[in-house]
Amino acid sequence: MDTSTAFGLSDIDAVGQAALAAAGEVSAAELLEAAIVRLEAGRVLNAVVADLFDRGRAQAAALDDTGVLRTGRAGPLAGVPLLLKDLGASLAGAPEAMGSRALRRHVASETAWIVERYLEAGLVIFGKTNTPEWGNHCTTEPSLFGPTVNPWSPEITPGGSSGGSAAAVAAGIVPAASGGDGTGSIRVPAACCGLVGLKPRRARTSFGPSAGHGLEGLVNEHALTRTVRDSAALLDAVTGVGVGDPYSAPLPAQPFLQGIAETPAAQRIMIATSSPFPGPATDTAVAAAVERTGAVLQELGHAVEPGVPMIDADAVAEAIAVLHTVSNAQLFELACQVLGREPDEDEFEPSTWEMVREGLTTTGTEYAAAIATVHSQTRRFAAGMTSSDVLLVPTLLSTPPPFGLLDQPRGSTRAFFDVEFATTGWTSLANVTGWAAISLPLGVTSDGLPIGVQLMAPDEAILLKLAAQLETALPWADRRPPGWVSG
Repeated sequence: MDTSTAFGLSDIDAVGQAALAAAGEVSAAELLEAAIVRLEAGRVLNAVVADLFDRGRAQAAALDDTGVLRTGRAGPLAGVPLLLKDLGASLAGAPEAMGSRALRRHVASETAWIVERYLEAGLVIFGKTNTPEWGNHCTTEPSLFGPTVNPWSPEITPGGSSGGSAAAVAAGIVPAASGGDGTGSIRVPAACCGLVGLKPRRARTSFGPSAGHGLEGLVNEHALTRTVRDSAALLDAVTGVGVGDPYSAPLPAQPFLQGIAETPAAQRIMIATSSPFPGPATDTAVAAAVERTGAVLQELGHAVEPGVPMIDADAVAEAIAVLHTVSNAQLFELACQVLGREPDEDEFEPSTWEMVREGLTTTGTEYAAAIATVHSQTRRFAAGMTSSDVLLVPTLLSTPPPFGLLDQPRGSTRAFFDVEFATTGWTSLANVTGWAAISLPLGVTSDGLPIGVQLMAPDEAILLKLAAQLETALPWADRRPPGWVSG
């Protein structure tokens, strides 16, 4: 495949690339080699921290040799190259540093079930993307690998913790890459990089075989994409309970990809532009993008009314801080096992070490109280939304922030999250409540940077349908960042 064709494929989304492969116009091997050409051209972004080219080539060759792509049985994504976030989406035998110097030599011993489902869908895995240490930060600038560059501007963060995945998709290296979201780690990078970022509802996908959930239910895994249909198709590929999972979400009434072709019924949409947490006022450009989205949704036949869901922001922030300290303590124990000794303080970033120290002294009573707070605040939030179907809010309260803001120690884990929530605002409430939430690139700043607008609902189906409506009404597909890969 010549270089011009390799770069030309970057304009085609995952569903489109799979359709080309199914029609015999391109092979899985050719799609992969084109993605590798684009990855090499985009090395300056530092989005990919582990190359898995040989395993990807072997997988693509097997798909081509068996002829499965031409049968149509492999599904709407077969043959498409995919990058995995180097946190959560483990692949047996592949490096898994999780952005941590303490785990710099760690290799995954098992493959996550969600990754097995990607492979069963015929997605070709060929690399792992950069992430902050243990996913602690809503920015991607780990000391182990260095910062990932946002294709829109080297001055702003690509977001985190799925920042490497977001940069790779935003630059056109791949049409989709995996992500995980504990307080906004899919949606924040989507907002910073001008992408579609869906956090599924709680228990939509499995955390097996290693876990039943992440951060007591705060974490959900999915992907960063440029189109709504790619997000829907990827969710179809991984939806469903695994054997022995502790709980599950109800199966969707129809495939998500099929559902977005339908016009949704009129929804009752609550709109809010101010933050539920203390801090600076929402940036005027961000608020304007949310209000414009509300106006468009009203024109599309939905009822949009201002409101504020009920939530105790202080209790939520405290609970999230406690859960993160315990999670960091657990990962500290993993580092001890991997290294065969207790890690030194200088093998961690300062903010991580702060969380580890607190986690090792957090009491069982404090941990249990944090879990109880999450549950009680979920009930309070849901009670305040009974007269609405969907919540429309900013993804970030500001325009994409600079590096060096969201990864610094603040003296305590709670103070760390107070700073984070002053920027991210609403994102963590979807994690606490288990609601689905999607960030869409529906605004642009005066200097051309993306602005994300967020929709939340109990289930993904309505969010994807609304997102498809907005993608048609306010299209973003023709926007290309200065860092878009080209020959």
